[in-house]
Amino acid sequence: MTKAFVFPGQGAQFPGMAKDLYESSEKARVLFAEADGILGFCIRDIMFDGTDEDLRQTKVTQPAIFLHSVILAKCSPLLQGVVPAMAAGHSLGEFSALTAAGAISFADGLRLVYARAMAMQECCESAPGTMAAIIGLPDEDVVKACAEAGGTVVAANFNCPGQVVISGEKEAVARACEKATAAGAKMAVPLSVGGAFHSPLMEAARKKLAAAIEQTEFAAPVCPVYQNVTARAETDPAAIKANLLAQLTSPVRWTASVQAMIADGADNFVEIGPGSVLRGLVKRISGGSVSLEGIS
Repeated sequence: MTKAFVFPGQGAQFPGMAKDLYESSEKARVLFAEADGILGFCIRDIMFDGTDEDLRQTKVTQPAIFLHSVILAKCSPLLQGVVPAMAAGHSLGEFSALTAAGAISFADGLRLVYARAMAMQECCESAPGTMAAIIGLPDEDVVKACAEAGGTVVAANFNCPGQVVISGEKEAVARACEKATAAGAKMAVPLSVGGAFHSPLMEAARKKLAAAIEQTEFAAPVCPVYQNVTARAETDPAAIKANLLAQLTSPVRWTASVQAMIADGADNFVEIGPGSVLRGLVKRISGGSVSLEGIS
């Protein structure tokens, strides 16, 4: 089988995440200790014993999911000696994919994720926005609804056929939801998020993250990584860096990414990290033509 590793994004966190991994692996304990030193606080205490509300803190959520995913990839007995043919990550998960594939070091990956989280939080406070899920409408019709809504609202996550998340100014998102519903969408569901991710409203965060990315050394990954911005296999460090720079203000092209991986031979998708959202999306994108595994 041709394996593809996929890594989840924000929203997959849960109380107790990675605790069993920490308790069973000395290597995991070493990496968690290193993470505490980088972050300046004991994140594992929040991951293991914190509440849902604790885990929703931006400075916790993104590094927690990154740590769960990457330490799992490095320490799980089920993955030892397994080199995937390709990898991808959804939004935040792209940092996990690049770290697990060796394009960036564990320490640098965590530093970038923490910088990303803090920059996004500041941006949300200075440029308030929101997101909504449009269900049951073709991608092009969702894009059209955003274009006709006026203001700043864009298609932000192309998650699977019939599921697109839009992002932007609150009033513009509300108008786009109305237009999508009028065009035949089954549902237009406002999301409980702190800001307008993957939209032009994240430009200030992109600029701050860009400075951190530019200072980080990137290497060729051990396998191609299909990046959100291009939905293409990338192995060149310069291209990977450029795509990562563009990610915060560009749409997550997950449907196209999974389709490209399948076209390139992937027939076994392994979701590494908390939750099972990506397996559901891959199943819908593939029509059930690939096998799915989850390691959490």
